[in-house]
Amino acid sequence: MSCARKDYFQKSSLVSDTASGLQGKWDSAIVVAGKHYDRGFFHRLWWGKHYRKVWATPVTLPILDLSRMHGGLSPNELGGGFQTTSLTLEDENGKKYALRSVDKNPVEVLPKGLRKSFITNLLRDQTSAAHPYGAVVVSALAMGAKIPHSHPKFVYIPKDPEGLEENKDAFSDKIFLLEEKFEGPEALTKYFGNAKDLVDSEDFLRKRFSTHGHRVNQKAFAKARLFDILIGDWDRHEGQWQWAVYDTGSVTSYSPVPKDRDQAFFKFDDGIVPWLFSRSWAPLSKMKTFKADIKSVEGYLENSEFIDSRFLNEITLEEWQQFAQELQTQLTDSVLAQAVATLPTAVYELNGPEILQKLKSRREQLPQVANKVYQYLSESALIPGTDQEDIFEVERQQNGNTLVRVYQKPAEGDAPPLLVFERLFHYKDTKIISLYGLGHEDEFKVGGRANRGIELKIYGGEGEDKLIDSSYVRGWGRKTRVYDTKRGIEVEKGKETRLKLQKGPEVHAFDRDGL
Repeated sequence: MSCARKDYFQKSSLVSDTASGLQGKWDSAIVVAGKHYDRGFFHRLWWGKHYRKVWATPVTLPILDLSRMHGGLSPNELGGGFQTTSLTLEDENGKKYALRSVDKNPVEVLPKGLRKSFITNLLRDQTSAAHPYGAVVVSALAMGAKIPHSHPKFVYIPKDPEGLEENKDAFSDKIFLLEEKFEGPEALTKYFGNAKDLVDSEDFLRKRFSTHGHRVNQKAFAKARLFDILIGDWDRHEGQWQWAVYDTGSVTSYSPVPKDRDQAFFKFDDGIVPWLFSRSWAPLSKMKTFKADIKSVEGYLENSEFIDSRFLNEITLEEWQQFAQELQTQLTDSVLAQAVATLPTAVYELNGPEILQKLKSRREQLPQVANKVYQYLSESALIPGTDQEDIFEVERQQNGNTLVRVYQKPAEGDAPPLLVFERLFHYKDTKIISLYGLGHEDEFKVGGRANRGIELKIYGGEGEDKLIDSSYVRGWGRKTRVYDTKRGIEVEKGKETRLKLQKGPEVHAFDRDGL
């Protein structure tokens, strides 16, 4: 175990070919996804049982035939991240499909000095915590929940694959997942209604913070996030989403489209070492194991903190509960059973009933989960503006609750400002509200009298901003804190105002892309 093994991965996925198809070609094969993960008792004791038996179980899969699948596909662009081998395929209409390896090699996530050490072997071994065939179950569940989803299909690529000769070393004799890519208008289907495009998070985030009129469908996003927790998918950062684009008059709306469901049904803490490393105080606490009981909801929100905090800030407790009940109604016992039954037969026999039982149990806990998500996200609320002129109005109410409205001021003409955000924050749930003006000349108006109050942080951003604070909260502490440069904001101070003015522009820092 002193160095990384060069022969770590299985030499071949093939067990045997099955039926013959056209022109004497195979049309299916019996294969295994990763028999190298099937280890002995003491290894499993220390490093976890995970889904090792599933990875090593022979299943029957179709042979990839580029000339026939989806009407004919052509290789387009070689890709892949630090762990996955992937290839973009394209049909004659320009619609794109992703061909991604089921097994992964995470060696490149390590510093170069460690890549030849035994740590590489251990990191590779933990791929077995992911369910190799979970994507087909997620797709069927998402269909039942009316959440956008791909239609993944597992295929085997034989040696010397036709159409992939240039990349045969990376793609031959392995199992891959084939699914459509939600990129560009070519990928739109009837399911997306009158959407005009499908864009990635980078494009969406740039437009959302730079100009007026770009908004997220937060209700659809909230429901999708509850669904993530239901299936145990803890890795939902901004790179795991595409966005369907809709024009609605003066507003462009973005509706979430999930992708990359590699961590659904994750099973991690069933060995001594991963159990220790996944404790709440440990470095891998975010890696949540899919169990019948949903514990530590906060762990499912850790990797997605950036995007959740910015685009779930409108959702009330009542709405969270509504989405939980909606999922419970849609995901009936029969829907859950049919979804799990999409697993390959041999795999279903190994753990299909177990996954089904856990899904039923987790479904019943969704109202409690929704409450915890609301509490977690509401404790510290973040409300960003744009690089154009925005107006923030804050009204402190006598009982301690705080009403926040945000308006976008038209660049030209005499049209009234457009209300784009409105939410009443409850004193018992929210400790801090942070307003970010970002660029241009923004206005902040804070008023109202209260016996108690939520702390308000105002970040003026670039440009010459204006603050009028006429609010009053009983007590000695000041509840309105203002962060800007010394010449970047004009202030009409009130009893609650406390200025935190600096010389340098770092006070304007705001993370726009999650990097």
